[in-house]
Amino acid sequence: MTDDAPRLTHLDASGRATMVDVTDKAITDRTATCVGYVRMQPETLALIVAGGLKKGDVITTARLAGIMAAKRTHELIPLCHPLAITRIGVEIEPDDALPGLRISATVRVAGRTGVEMEALTAVSVAGLTIYDMAKAVDRFMEIGGVRLTQKSGGRSGDWTADHATGAEG
Repeated sequence: MTDDAPRLTHLDASGRATMVDVTDKAITDRTATCVGYVRMQPETLALIVAGGLKKGDVITTARLAGIMAAKRTHELIPLCHPLAITRIGVEIEPDDALPGLRISATVRVAGRTGVEMEALTAVSVAGLTIYDMAKAVDRFMEIGGVRLTQKSGGRSGDWTADHATGAEG
């Protein structure tokens, strides 16, 4: 960015928090993918996979919760722009090695600002939903590893994390 280029900031001229003005940014296709996990006892994972919890289908419910949360990110995160999201995909897969469930969310928009916060919100709320539905059988579950793994589009271009180290790649 050059010295005379407009800076994106959440502070106005008086130093008060404000929503970034993205009026002059180009509308581009933007995508973000985030991941996370819910670690649990092997018996809890087995119950979830078998559909044996009293609260119902944990994976389907958590997927839906993640999708719904991504659509409402601007209501949850201060100064986040409301976006006309064009696609939200939330995948939840059992991982016996964890043991637990791995969560991935990909969000897409044609807009002036990115969708990283929406993808992060989808993963976080899906994880919280899993915890809520299974807490009666396993209060030691751990939600973690929530992070951005890929983004594309916008002024800053494409970015991918090195999955082994979490470093930019």
